[in-house]
Amino acid sequence: MNRRRTESRSALSWSAMLALAGSLCGLPPAGAMAQGATDLFLVRLGVSTSGLAVDTVVRLTNRAGYDNQPHFSADGTAVFYTSIDATGQADIHRIDVRTLHSTNVTRTAPESEYSATLMPAGDRMSVIRVEADSTQRLWSFRLDGTDPRVVLAAARPVGYHAWIDANRVAIFVLGSPATLQLADVRRDAATVIAQNIGRSLQPVPGRTAVSFVQRGGDPADAIRTYDADAGAQAFLVTAVPGNEYHAWTPGGVLVSGRGSVLVQHVPGRDREWTDVADLARYGVRGISRLAVSRDGRAIVLVAAH
Repeated sequence: MNRRRTESRSALSWSAMLALAGSLCGLPPAGAMAQGATDLFLVRLGVSTSGLAVDTVVRLTNRAGYDNQPHFSADGTAVFYTSIDATGQADIHRIDVRTLHSTNVTRTAPESEYSATLMPAGDRMSVIRVEADSTQRLWSFRLDGTDPRVVLAAARPVGYHAWIDANRVAIFVLGSPATLQLADVRRDAATVIAQNIGRSLQPVPGRTAVSFVQRGGDPADAIRTYDADAGAQAFLVTAVPGNEYHAWTPGGVLVSGRGSVLVQHVPGRDREWTDVADLARYGVRGISRLAVSRDGRAIVLVAAH
């Protein structure tokens, strides 16, 4: 996420708003609405002898706008996501995956919210909030969008985050280069762990660890883990070419996308990525972000509109 410009939303064209949203939220800036539009798809999963298998696919959103950054509710019946309207306002929405009914959770103009994430206690969600003066910090809300609170006052500008436990959160902090930092919310303090990282931060299931993409180096765009207790890093696999985004199933399978193809990597078994299914027949193309339900039975993925 880059810092927001200070022009009024009314002065921006819709295509310019999408370009701005792209720079804010990690998508390539778009010169036209169709290029910047993204939609959410729900993929129900089964299990095969080789790992994951696709059961059914449902399109959750379908509009010429930005619907992105999904995160499942605790029970898997809903997905929180960032939606940007025609005025350029970014709010958190919630869609019921059974009825496909979507509602606004936050309504906070002139502030905007991105990257809704359930906090470890489960009763609040953390977000990246772009404040009225363009400051980007980590905030939290109740799940109904009320009671906004600053989580980390000092760390800024924060672009992305992933909770490690109730007191520690990994944050992507913008800069030249961008850094991975481990923040302690009790002390409102953060320590730099890695530099020149990508935008995808993911908690590693069953561990006090986070995965991230290390840009540059050998190999380039390596997905690595950082163990917060041990203070140690480890290499997992090279990111899918052209797509740094990845997520974990509860069983420890790494998932990503290559074009319209959902791919998986099983650490300790696979050397590279293997195909799960080509989802092109469902209208999926250009897979980017992914989120996995807590029970591991569903994935929400972001695809180009």
